[in-house]
Amino acid sequence: MLTVFDKKPELPSRALRTVIAALVAAWLCAPSGGVGAAAANAVDSQGMTGAIRIASAEPKYSNAQTETIRVALYKGPGTGGNGPPDLMKQLNAADAPTTLREVTPDQIREGILTNFDVVIFAGGSGSQEARAIGEDGCVQVEKFVGNGGGYIGICAGAYLATSGYPWSLHIINARTLSPRWKRGRAVLKMELTPEGEKILGGQALVDVLYHQGPVVGPAHVAGMPPYEPLAWFRTEVASNDTPVGIMVNSPAIFAAPFKQGKVICISPHPEQTEGLEYIVPRAVNWVAPADGKVKS
Repeated sequence: MLTVFDKKPELPSRALRTVIAALVAAWLCAPSGGVGAAAANAVDSQGMTGAIRIASAEPKYSNAQTETIRVALYKGPGTGGNGPPDLMKQLNAADAPTTLREVTPDQIREGILTNFDVVIFAGGSGSQEARAIGEDGCVQVEKFVGNGGGYIGICAGAYLATSGYPWSLHIINARTLSPRWKRGRAVLKMELTPEGEKILGGQALVDVLYHQGPVVGPAHVAGMPPYEPLAWFRTEVASNDTPVGIMVNSPAIFAAPFKQGKVICISPHPEQTEGLEYIVPRAVNWVAPADGKVKS
């Protein structure tokens, strides 16, 4: 029996037909194991680059999780400069396994971190960040990390995480080696440890922008695990009559568990260093809860 249509069925658009034809041709012509690359080349040959994204065989992010990592970035008094905009760009990139949203001191005090997997405190002033979120906010951050959340502290945020100040969070067993913190701004040599290479990837010895980040040593707090150095400073800057010699071979990046969560502190600014933009995203990936859940 022949069915007669009153109206011809709609055909796919020309662009879609072109893509389908290219993919079919790639499937038929590609050698075993090379379908993905052949499909990409076939699509490109039709002038349709970007219409279909073929996943790379080598992941851009180490140990990438299947679920999107929700990241909160502190926005308020005590932070600023180029760091936060750079982090927004890097962690909200189209191919990133992360989404980044700014959160205010009021929101932190109200408990908004329960909607996230990781929190970042970027550069500025650690004491001003602590003052802005207040005691209640500090309790919320400590509770968030203790329940399995991840914490990334960059420069001021690293000061904030340490255990050497009355106002700091005390979530990592480290303290600054001198109260004279105005060491200046310079590009320094940083060398990753073997553990740092596993977590952060990239070359072992790199140049990184530094601007008055913490120079730390063990705090020896009872009941807290020691930190693990992920990178060392191999050169130093010591402006403004700050102590000479204490920075070389001190931790540039260091990490530790805090109760059920993880902490990474980054003294310099890889997020503002060309070629090192991958470091913070990979640090985020490591501190994020493995099961994608933070207890409330």
